[in-house]
Amino acid sequence: MPIFNQSIRRKIVGIALGLIVLMLVTSILSMVMSSQVGVLLDELTNRYIPAYGDLARANIRSLERSVALRRMVMMKMQASSDEEAYAARLREFEEADRKIEEEAEGARKLINAIIDDPRTPSDNAALARIEIRIETAVTELRRELNEDHAKLLKQVDAKQMAEARGTLEHIDAIRDQFNQKFDAIRADMLTQVFAATSQVIGHQRQAIVVSGIVTLLAAIVGFAFALLVSSGITRPVRLLLAGTREVEAGRFDKTIAVSTQDEIGELAAAFNRMIEQLRHNERIRETFGRYIDPKVVQGLIERPEVAIDGQRRVMTIMFCDMSGFTSMSEGMTPRGLVKVMNHYFTVMSVPIRSNRGVIDKYIGDAIMAYWGPPFIEEDEPALLAGCAAIDMADQVPALQRQLPDLLGIRAMPVPCDLRIGIATGEVLTGSIGSELMMSFTVMGDAVNLASRLEAVNKVYGTRILIAQATADAIGERLELREIDRLAVAGQSAPQAIFEVMARAGALTAAQDGLRAHFAEGLAAYRARRFDEARAAFNAALEAVPGDGPSRTLLSRIAQFEADPPGEGWDGAWRLEQK
Repeated sequence: MPIFNQSIRRKIVGIALGLIVLMLVTSILSMVMSSQVGVLLDELTNRYIPAYGDLARANIRSLERSVALRRMVMMKMQASSDEEAYAARLREFEEADRKIEEEAEGARKLINAIIDDPRTPSDNAALARIEIRIETAVTELRRELNEDHAKLLKQVDAKQMAEARGTLEHIDAIRDQFNQKFDAIRADMLTQVFAATSQVIGHQRQAIVVSGIVTLLAAIVGFAFALLVSSGITRPVRLLLAGTREVEAGRFDKTIAVSTQDEIGELAAAFNRMIEQLRHNERIRETFGRYIDPKVVQGLIERPEVAIDGQRRVMTIMFCDMSGFTSMSEGMTPRGLVKVMNHYFTVMSVPIRSNRGVIDKYIGDAIMAYWGPPFIEEDEPALLAGCAAIDMADQVPALQRQLPDLLGIRAMPVPCDLRIGIATGEVLTGSIGSELMMSFTVMGDAVNLASRLEAVNKVYGTRILIAQATADAIGERLELREIDRLAVAGQSAPQAIFEVMARAGALTAAQDGLRAHFAEGLAAYRARRFDEARAAFNAALEAVPGDGPSRTLLSRIAQFEADPPGEGWDGAWRLEQK
């Protein structure tokens, strides 16, 4: 076995050494070719382009020289000539004349440096011709202009303006010829610049191709060495494969014998640790697989003490029920009823989950869900529950159209709708049940209140009713309407209940008018000004015909007029009166 281990190490070291050699070759080639590209790029940047710039500036200096000469003539032609100003113009002229030769000489030096550099390929013959043309053009310019300049200055000093104009025109003609020659020289120099640029690009591409070929060669050689090494690790791999098949079959009780100290042995040890972790995960699944919502499972895995000890937390509870379920189920086959309920639960569970709620259980046709820590932050449960309720109510029209198609009938025996009750308060959270079946659930007054509010929707003809604490937590983030004060059995004082109308800013003008009129009517109703209350509720019905709470309170006013409440009446509705 040590010999086997040594052989594996030698093969692996051989692969590493081979790859290192290939990497070194690739690096050396890349460095050599990059240095060549660098030399070419340096010559292009420091010689070709500056030489072309010198030629361009020589043209500009020629124009500057002509302008300075004209200013001298104009200065002399003035009636009162300023000798100091004339002397300044003369200096400008002489400076421009000197710079022409400097720029031309600079271009010639750079071109000669390119010709003399043996490291880079260049068209030395074309560059030599350009250098000679520059020298010839400057020499001819100097020879032809020296005499004319002296003549012009004498004519200007003698005030012979007509003769001076003719001499100036001749000088301009000579300058134009010079500029034309330099333009042609610059064009040829630009061609050489482009040729040098093409050489740089070509060498870069060649470097990329060579690097790619060497890299491919390294990959091929590495693959060949890997095939050689694989012949020495077949047996341990077969053991790993056998162990994997055991895991695939769900048997986590067998481990692999670690017989080597190399990388394969480490892999076998890691495989054994993986099997141990799988056994642990299987125990977790057996323990927590009875919980419905994945967030509950994950939360209890991370904090198992919560399931054991239980905690008191402020949570928001929702109960959702399908109205008309009893009548609907009487006229349907069991198979059709199962289809309807499965689809109904699927559609209504999505808004709860998407708003980060936890579905506690399905009870008949009802859904119980809750929001609260540790699953979400403490300031979010009420708002998220309200948003989920709005989303669930928005699904009702589509659900009413889908259910007949699901059953293959024209219309449902009884139209389906929702009733949702939401309450916020302190509840006890923990695992409740037996050793065979447990449920992580919530218990407390808030749970009972949410269930009662769901049922109270039938009294007021509403879909979504929430308790006072929930409304306080939501604030102005949803559009709410106070419906009544409700006295629930077991509670010492009545509390206000609210209808969730829409998301913030989503009310129509009719809904906004309804809320305003209803608020006026509710205030008058509690003050026993029943005539004012009746008028306000009727106005609310004109804004939104069929509004359930307005019709309910109008009916209650009619009852009070026939049988007035006692002196101790506080305007609250006793749930036990229902």
